[in-house]
Amino acid sequence: MLTSILNQYHSSWRGEITQGASGWNNTTRFIEGAEGRGVLRIYETHRDLDKIRFEHAVLASLARDKLDFRTPVPIPALTGDTIVQLDDGSGRYACLFKYIEGIRPESTGFRAAYSFGEAAGCLSDALSRLVVAPSPAYRPYYELAHSYPGCSPERVGQFCIAPPEPFRGLEGPLRRIGEAHRVVIRELEGLERLPHQLVHGDLNFSNLLVDADKPEQVTALLDFEFCTRDVRAMEPAVILPGLLGGDPDTGMEAAVQFCRGFGSRVRLAPDEIRAIPVLMKLRNVDVFLHFMTRYDEGTDGPEVLREQIPAIGAELARLERDRTAVEALLERYLRPE
Repeated sequence: MLTSILNQYHSSWRGEITQGASGWNNTTRFIEGAEGRGVLRIYETHRDLDKIRFEHAVLASLARDKLDFRTPVPIPALTGDTIVQLDDGSGRYACLFKYIEGIRPESTGFRAAYSFGEAAGCLSDALSRLVVAPSPAYRPYYELAHSYPGCSPERVGQFCIAPPEPFRGLEGPLRRIGEAHRVVIRELEGLERLPHQLVHGDLNFSNLLVDADKPEQVTALLDFEFCTRDVRAMEPAVILPGLLGGDPDTGMEAAVQFCRGFGSRVRLAPDEIRAIPVLMKLRNVDVFLHFMTRYDEGTDGPEVLREQIPAIGAELARLERDRTAVEALLERYLRPE
């Protein structure tokens, strides 16, 4: 199958295939060809060509911008298109990207927090100026009812209070998730009035590269699959919970350095800053609904959602623990000078 995909590209991109790190939504393979190294990506959980076209349109625009870091560059196939379809009857799509030098950062002892903030702020500024012809395929985070029509507040509440048999023993984190869901639903109104622009929407440790010799320096931001038009403040709200995880001291220091870096490139209005704590909860609720939907639709077995529930519950607990400190650092580093 992989060979048949590469046959749709110039022969210089055909070569040895090795396994790469794959996420929940795609499969990744490295290609060693005469032209150099490439990254083959197969989209596994959707067959929506418009979603991929929008992603590639954003990447093409960013490639023309002078950024301080690299972003993925799709390679055209023999047809001239940057997207190919698998010939196995599955309806899946694939694309090939130029390989970007760098390594994945360690989530513990993260040394690139300030550089990550600078890069995220630089990207946010660049995306604010982007005009892309296709419409975004994904809705804003706050449109939960549209994104997850099978997850009504009543259904989510019942799931969290009286979970199905495969999720027995997880009542504690599920209660926390259910409470966060109720809070988010109450506070969704008004978010649509905050400043909007294109946002990456999924920046985390798995979607950035750092310099192997200088691990404090971010060299690339990856995986723009979920890029869409959303609340501008959603970008730091997605990133901060991941930084705060783990050790309370190092996590908070990483959050401080990130905000310093982000604030050196972008400043947010007071109402945006006030919204970030609920946007952070919204991100966690969205992750839960995403995996709950995958479970409902049979995409994943119950073990995947079982793995996610304690992690989401723990992250929500950390957000409550650190809320006052986070609000203070947001005010200090992101408010206009």
